[in-house]
Amino acid sequence: MIGNFQDQLYSFLRSLFGSSGLENETEKHEAHYFIHPESKEENVKAPSISDEATLKLSVIVPAFNEAQRLSPMLDECLQYLENRCSKVEEFSYEVLIVSDGSTDDTAEVALQYSRKFGINKVRLLLCKENRGKGAVVKDGMMCSWKVFAFADADGATKFSDIEKLEESMKDFADKASMVVVVGSRAHLEKESIAQRSVFRTFLMFGFHFMVWFFAVRGVRDTQCGFKLFTREAARLLFPNLHVKRWAFDVELLYLAQYFQIPISEVAVKWTEIEGSKIVPFWSWLQMGQDLFLIWFKYQIGIWQIKSEPLNK
Repeated sequence: MIGNFQDQLYSFLRSLFGSSGLENETEKHEAHYFIHPESKEENVKAPSISDEATLKLSVIVPAFNEAQRLSPMLDECLQYLENRCSKVEEFSYEVLIVSDGSTDDTAEVALQYSRKFGINKVRLLLCKENRGKGAVVKDGMMCSWKVFAFADADGATKFSDIEKLEESMKDFADKASMVVVVGSRAHLEKESIAQRSVFRTFLMFGFHFMVWFFAVRGVRDTQCGFKLFTREAARLLFPNLHVKRWAFDVELLYLAQYFQIPISEVAVKWTEIEGSKIVPFWSWLQMGQDLFLIWFKYQIGIWQIKSEPLNK
């Protein structure tokens, strides 16, 4: 009994002052290497977010045990991007799949697409251990080029809707170099409530309240896995990101509001795809803890915000 209490106390203290789900601000990010699709060796040095941009769009796809759901998402995504390349001469892209310690064939599926489309268009960044969605999205962003998007591996959002996000971003082109555009499912809320149990609806509204109370106001859907960032915004926000788990979206938007970066919310098409890694009660409980810690650690100065974009 005493031992269990001590373990719980130790776990709580670790969550306050550094844990597997919350990254220490002094943690350094070393150079990354992509997996070569033929040799399967980790020998292709990745670029840095501070390098000169040579591509128009970088798409980050975080993936943990997504061997079954990744292919349909990549088929739709790459078909759209290839069609766009054929129509717009100056358009170029890369899709960066970040395998988050996957134990299934996620990496092999990614390499199949890298072989088919070439390593300059489809790349695999392999994380040996499962670190969390926030951590691998950050890793992917730190290895990317110009306009940055991340999209969930489940393909729940129709990828062609990225045009809606880009159009919204253009509305700010003359006003700000730093812009964040978030895909939103808020327009589907009434329908989703009708299909959910009372308990899950209660958890959903509880989470929304905690987001509003501790971190972000004015954004109805912080958790949709479809977001777009200008290069300047990404270079400022992602080096400041600490949360490694599901609540990393909230911290990104918290930081964007801190820096007064415009945030645009755009309705996107979304479909529920089976195989979600979120366990309704425990995942939301974990996210609730992270929301409190985002507020707490910034308020008392455990986390410091770097106000200059990453240049090196």
